[in-house]
Amino acid sequence: MPIDSDSMGAAMTITLSNLSVGYDRHPAVHHISGVFAAGSLTAIVGPNGGGKSTLLKALIGFLRPMSGHIDFGGITPQQIAYLPQQSEVDRSFPLSVLDVVLLGFWPKIGAFSAVSSEQRGAAQEALEKTGMGAFAERPIEALSTGQWQRVLFARLLVQKARVLLLDEPFAAIDNRTTHDLMHVLQHMQEEGCTIIAVMHDLPLVREHFPQSLMLARELIGWGSTAEVLCDENLARATQLAGNWVEHAAECKKVA
Repeated sequence: MPIDSDSMGAAMTITLSNLSVGYDRHPAVHHISGVFAAGSLTAIVGPNGGGKSTLLKALIGFLRPMSGHIDFGGITPQQIAYLPQQSEVDRSFPLSVLDVVLLGFWPKIGAFSAVSSEQRGAAQEALEKTGMGAFAERPIEALSTGQWQRVLFARLLVQKARVLLLDEPFAAIDNRTTHDLMHVLQHMQEEGCTIIAVMHDLPLVREHFPQSLMLARELIGWGSTAEVLCDENLARATQLAGNWVEHAAECKKVA
């Protein structure tokens, strides 16, 4: 499903400049500088507690920088789509699969406008692309973990965002679903999306993500995946993780 040409505009980058982000005045990631190129596919990797999800929440605007800044190069919040970890999504609402996908049109139609037949057709098309076309009327509480993730990817498709931010999109799902959804992401990248995903599966990252950013509360490496996921960087990330002190004061490092 192509991205709207009027939402793409000129190719823009997302630039982090000496960025520090944290909670209760304690940094979880600090002094990160670098660039997500327009149309790139980047994995954020690193040890547990290394600040991967924190950085993603800063990019979506859920957390404000403690220092430094993020330059979105003209990209507006409405052009960014976010997929949280599955554990953060409430499935207790009595919604159908199709209802959830149609929520992807919320930024365009708001709370009081009716869904058009064209939008309903686009939602059904997105479900077909994620292998969930036959499940449109099924209640979401009846879905397996993998099926639910396919539905959430269908919602991403109808949003036609310029930037996709995904937090562990392939956690706890089967290999077939991972393969199918990875194909969806690659197709979206080919159509111009900038995709940034927190990942734990390093073999999957090596196979499908050209770019990687490695975090262990500080930046270990950012660039081509082959270079970033080298033994030296992995060892350094592990060493830093072993030396972490909770609630450490903000450091004074200058970029």
